[in-house]
Amino acid sequence: MKNMALKEPLKEVSFLGKGTVLEGKMTFQGELRLGGKFDGEIYESGMLIVAETAALKGKFKVQAIAIRGLVEGEVDARERVDIYREGKFFGNLFTPIITIEESGIFEGNLKRKETDK
Repeated sequence: MKNMALKEPLKEVSFLGKGTVLEGKMTFQGELRLGGKFDGEIYESGMLIVAETAALKGKFKVQAIAIRGLVEGEVDARERVDIYREGKFFGNLFTPIITIEESGIFEGNLKRKETDK
């Protein structure tokens, strides 16, 4: 049997479920899916997925964010922000690309910025 190398490194994926409650500062690599409550700051991180059961409040600096739950505060996304039909965002948003599905909620300020290279 040949030793087969992966074409791409495995993506780091973390999950914090529905019953999770966190406060404070956090950073992560890869992808993080939050299903519970978070109040604080996430900085210099990868892809953040906000599940339908999640409620986040604070300041978030990430590569990208997919919002299906509730996010309140300030989001600075280097690549993109996607707000799905179940998603709700209230606050200040800085991103080069944003998509909002029909019925998704965005209330706040949007500042388009250039893509970080």
